[in-house]
Amino acid sequence: MQQKFTDLAPRCPEYAGACVTNIVPSLLGPSGTAELPEFFPALARNARQVVLLVIDGLGWHQLRDRVAARPTLAPTLAAMQGGSITTVSPTTTVTALTSIATGATPGEHGLVGYRIDFSGRVVQMLRWGDAQGDARRRLPPRDVQPCPPFLGASVPVLSKAEFDGTAFTESHLRGSRMHSWRAASSLAVDVQHLLVRGEQFVYCYYDGVDKIAHERGFGEYYDAELAAADRIVSDIAAVLPRDAVLLVTADHGQVMVGKHTMFLHEEVTSHLFMQ
Repeated sequence: MQQKFTDLAPRCPEYAGACVTNIVPSLLGPSGTAELPEFFPALARNARQVVLLVIDGLGWHQLRDRVAARPTLAPTLAAMQGGSITTVSPTTTVTALTSIATGATPGEHGLVGYRIDFSGRVVQMLRWGDAQGDARRRLPPRDVQPCPPFLGASVPVLSKAEFDGTAFTESHLRGSRMHSWRAASSLAVDVQHLLVRGEQFVYCYYDGVDKIAHERGFGEYYDAELAAADRIVSDIAAVLPRDAVLLVTADHGQVMVGKHTMFLHEEVTSHLFMQ
């Protein structure tokens, strides 16, 4: 049974507590995994090696709804310890991924939306382009987003090859050691190699769930993608050495809005510079 749009009450980000902004600072801070906040699973405490897997678009509620109806759909994810935490506002990929990597709020890192108005020219931040094309020269990624990712540490990052070298990647993952993958099956292999080499922290990003949910909704294609994502999680968990832990989170969730589209009142829209 899917959660209805009308069942969801608005929630504000808990920037001082259980929020995606506090994952990386907690793991890479001076105390490491010895003193983690209460919202971390107990298994993460005192882990010597940590793999953080960000599955784009896989919210807590949509996962629980799906596995409650079909327990065998994503058995590995369903069996993991954990609970819900808040994301940032606005809950869009550009903003939330930057907050996860930097530990900064949107107001601090500056990537406050999917599209941002820069002096009258609207830039789509994933492409880092506007109507005139690539905006990287006019808007250098390091200048637009000033917060260093991963507390300034150079950590290994496993991400899709097509994202390597993009302006958005430079803005929120600069200074990282990029390990690009072309097939999702490579993730577990690369993770194993990095852990065997002694890496204490590995960051992984997977975008398939978000992409399919946007394009196909919460139907059979989504179920197939959720099962594929669960296999990725299972494969990574299988290669973890002793005293290592896999943490899975998302940048945001998704809700099937259906016919419950909300329109802002004209008293609000009349004050907007552009829509």
